[in-house]
Order: sequence, then C-alpha cells, then structure tokens
Amino acid sequence: MSEKYGLLSGALGKVESLVMGIAGTAPAFSVAVTTATIVATVGVLSVGSVLYCGLIMFGIMLAFSHLSNMRPHAGATYAWVGKVFGPSWGFFAGWGLLVSSVVFMVSATIPAATSTLILISPSLSDNVNWVTFTSAVWLTVITIIVAKGIKHASYIQLILTGVESIILLAIIVGAFLKYGSNPAHQPELAWISLLSFTPSTFASGALTAIFFYWGWDVTMNLGEETKPKAANSGAFWAMVNLIIFFVIMMVVVLIVMTDSEIANANTNVLYAIANKLFPRPWNYIAVVSTILSTVGTIETQIIQFSRCLFAMSRDKAMHPMYSNVHPEWQTPWVATGVIWFLGILLLFSSSYMPSIQAILASSIQAIGLQICFYMSLAGFACAWHYRNKLSADILEACSYVIWPLISAGFMVFVALYSLPTFDLTTTFIGVGGLLIGLIPFMMGRYRIGSS
Repeated sequence: MSEKYGLLSGALGKVESLVMGIAGTAPAFSVAVTTATIVATVGVLSVGSVLYCGLIMFGIMLAFSHLSNMRPHAGATYAWVGKVFGPSWGFFAGWGLLVSSVVFMVSATIPAATSTLILISPSLSDNVNWVTFTSAVWLTVITIIVAKGIKHASYIQLILTGVESIILLAIIVGAFLKYGSNPAHQPELAWISLLSFTPSTFASGALTAIFFYWGWDVTMNLGEETKPKAANSGAFWAMVNLIIFFVIMMVVVLIVMTDSEIANANTNVLYAIANKLFPRPWNYIAVVSTILSTVGTIETQIIQFSRCLFAMSRDKAMHPMYSNVHPEWQTPWVATGVIWFLGILLLFSSSYMPSIQAILASSIQAIGLQICFYMSLAGFACAWHYRNKLSADILEACSYVIWPLISAGFMVFVALYSLPTFDLTTTFIGVGGLLIGLIPFMMGRYRIGSS
C-alpha cells in the first residue's frame, strides 16, 4: 500500500517510534503550558488527575495497539473505527483528530513564540501581536522540515528529545535537592487519593490532564512508514515513560512553587521553576527545553494531521488532491500544506482575543473535548471487535476489552460532565469544530456515490 502511494515504507524503527511517541506529547511543553490551568482547576489534586488520566490513556493505547494488528494504517483511528462501526463513524473519528490538530497549532506555537521572545526581547513576550507573528514563523519553518521527508523529521526529533530530556532531568534533580526538605506544598497521599475527588473535580482535572498525554498516537499514524511491530512497541514504552514523568513533574511543580507563583507563571512554569533553582544564565535552560519540546510536538502533530488527511483522501472520504505524495520527499505535501494554512489562519484569528492566557485556556479545553471524542471511539471499537476475548484468560480479557472499554467510557463521562462548564468560545471551538465535519462528510458521501 505504502509503495503504491509513495510513502516511505519501513523508514522508522522501535527507537524512532518511541521518540516520536514521547515527542508527540511534548513533556516540557505540556508542563509549561498546562500546569497553570490544571492547578487553577483542582489544586494539589493535579497529581492524582495526571496519574489516573495516565492509566486511562494507557487503556486507549492498548486499544490502538490491538486495532493496529488489523492493518497498519496512516489514518489509524479513522480506518479502524470505520472497519468496526462503519465508514460514517470512521470519518468522524478521523475528523476529530484533524480538528484537534489544527486547534493545537495555536496552543503549541504560542509557547514556542513566548519562549523565543523571552530569549530575544522579554518585554515582547506578553504582546499578542508579536507572539502571533513569531508563532507563524515557527509553524512555517517546522512545516517545511516535515514536508521534506520523514527521515529528516525523525533525526531532528532524536536530537530535540535527547537534549530536552537532559534538561528536564536536571530540573527534577535540582528541585528535590533544593526544596525536598522545605516544599511550597507538603506532599501528601491525599494528592492521589480517589476519596479526595468529587465527580466535578475529577472531570474538570481530567479534561486538562488528558491534554498532557495527547500526541503519543502519532506512532500509529506512522504505521505505514514504520517497521513491523515497531509502532506498538514505541507507543507502549512511550506511555510508560510519560506516566512516570508527568506524575514526578507535577510533584516538582508543587514542591517548588506556591499557587500564586504558578498562576503568575502563565505559560512559562518551567522557566519560573528554573529561576528558583539556577542562577542566570542557567535558568534559561528551561526556556530552551520548552522551545525544543514545542518544536517537537508541532512537528509530530503536523505529521499526524497530514497522514490522517492523506488516508481519508486516498479513500475518497476527503478530496483526492490531499492524497498527493511528493515524488522525491515521499510525504503527503498537499495535506501538510493544508494544516500550515489552517494553523496560520487560526493563529491570526485568535490574536483578537484579549490575552495569551485566554487563547490557551480555550484551545486546551476544546482540544480535550475533541480528544475524548475520537479516542473513546477507538476504545469502544477495540472492545467490540475483540469481545470474544472475554472468554479468554483474564489478562487478555483485560487488555483487549475491559481496560479499553473503561477508558473509553471514562472519556465520554469527562466530555459530557465538562461540556456545560465551557464558555461560549470554548464550546464553539470544541463542539463547533466537530460539527463542521458534517460538510466534508456529505461531500465525501456524494463523491463516493457518484464515482
């Protein structure tokens, strides 16, 4: 299949797939951008939210891995949900990914821009217009890198993620050495106790915590360009590492910073932590890590969007022109250009919002809703497709059916419980973005019917 349509088959191995999975979630970026939002929502229970959402996301990862055994597919959720529940559900599963990826171009490029401006001209880091312009520059550069070929993209990811990991390890060690005996928040078991949560706080914290983990599934969209079984292995070990890392980092944030310091840090929580740990200019390593992490996750989201759109176009569910593959680069260059254009358009539209924090808060919650939508469909599809495994041994039943089903049900609960709490802008982005899919869906139905 890949050879026929020009994708570079077998380009990535287990290590590259693991790195792509980790880079897709952008560890430093996720902590820098999302921490202020989740702490403002549930306080010290952020640790428990991140832990339990990690376990839920692990169930979704199992669903993706098992579904990929049907056939590695660039469309991933789109293809597998479509096979199990029919093409209509498959289309909207794919559309959910496409919309969330486009919205993510705003919430991802803005931290890269603010961090860049902190290094170049700190006085401009809160200026919406300058941040928007710098975001557009980053998005353009990264799009060109992705379009030039998957091998180029994977090599850059290896470098970015390696340097980012070293910096984050230094921050973690420094935090426990300096604040372990005199923390801003005294660690307690109540931070992770289910009894500490109400349904409201659990759902509110979870919707933001889900954003921490999103992006690892890029490994599955690269299935046609990955060596056999490498995508499954990469996704598994990426998820294990991410759960451990995010729980530790939430503890680090809470022991180093007070609630007011976290709130004032806005999208630069890591930089605020580094300011308390290291003297100048070493405190700027946190800014560097945020930039590297953000560049990495923008790259993986562009890859994920372009592969999904390519796959849907190849099946005529979307316009056939999006399935064009560059003869030399062997990438879906038209689909890659689409997310660049939409990302630029959304960036400049969002610049009319009153503040950078307002832009991020709305986009993060909207993306959380869209993630719950398409990933829950994958969980339900896995549980239904492998329902005969319930009569197998307990481990297989849990892995193939029970855990994915519980994870999918949890995501539906989080989405439905959180939806009434959204403001108009967040609702418009989150729900409206999904409903707009009715237009290309009907056009695709007409195109397939008339062919």
